[in-house]
Amino acid sequence: MNGAGVSPLLSSESIFLSGCYILVAATMDARLGDVIDDFCIKCRRLTNHSVVSLMNGAAAKVRCRTCYSDHDYRNEQAPPSKKDLKKAELFNAVLSGVAPPPAAPDEAAGDAGSKKTAKKPGKRAGA
Repeated sequence: MNGAGVSPLLSSESIFLSGCYILVAATMDARLGDVIDDFCIKCRRLTNHSVVSLMNGAAAKVRCRTCYSDHDYRNEQAPPSKKDLKKAELFNAVLSGVAPPPAAPDEAAGDAGSKKTAKKPGKRAGA
């Protein structure tokens, strides 16, 4: 053991307290055959996967252990549904047709007097 109370075999992210080691954060690289969770497109749910391919120490391709299909590692993120993509597209189309926000405050202060005197068409004076 070194002076800090940490074994040289363990990373500096472990702490030695009262006769046992407590692992604060595990930063292990994936290895071929490791079992990790990921979203399977074929099963359409989060399932166990085996690491099939590695790139830069991280899982690149995985194999579902339920349906045995291979796919890219998705970091447990489900892809957006086609329905959600269509909603976002329509929402952006509506926003693009909306008028731009009002002018800067400097211009609005100069027009304040004319707004009070101008009457809106179609409104009665008493209402």
